[in-house]
Amino acid sequence: MRSGDEMLQHIIEKSTTDEGFRQQLLADPKTTITEELGITMPESMTVKVHESDMQTVHVALPPDPNISEEQLEAVSAGLCCCW
Repeated sequence: MRSGDEMLQHIIEKSTTDEGFRQQLLADPKTTITEELGITMPESMTVKVHESDMQTVHVALPPDPNISEEQLEAVSAGLCCCW
C-alpha cells in the first residue's frame, strides 16, 4: 500500500503530463482519484482540487483536531491527508 504522500505525488505527476487527466481531476476530483489509485473514499469525504497560478496562493490547513470517528478512520487508513 502506498502512503498518502506517494499517492499525492502520483496524482500531481500525472496531472502535469496528461492534460485529459488534469481536466478530469479539476472537474470531478473524487472520482478521478479513486479510479486512478484504486481506492475507496467514504461518501462523506469531499475532495477539492485547486489549480495554482502566479497570482493565487492556496493554503491547506490541517484538520480540525475535533474530528469524527469516521474521519479518524480515514486518516488512519491513509485515505485522507493534508496534502
